[in-house]
Amino acid sequence: MKEIGISELKAKCIDKLKTIQRTGEPLLVTLRKRPVAVISPYIGKTPHKRELGTLRGKITIHGDIVGTDFPDEWEFEQ
Repeated sequence: MKEIGISELKAKCIDKLKTIQRTGEPLLVTLRKRPVAVISPYIGKTPHKRELGTLRGKITIHGDIVGTDFPDEWEFEQ
């Protein structure tokens, strides 16, 4: 496991987090050569990437989706 001082981590945080994500190797954070924390990659279900157009042809709209049965419900009162 690689080791990094807390001040160096502060200066290079984003880069180090991306490295952890890419390599999967945890990182030991130290303060004055004493271990403080371990940063490890998140291992879990990654969010499903939704693609545009995947529902095309699966939904059918019947009737008027803009109109209403209650015309006075949409009136604006001043």
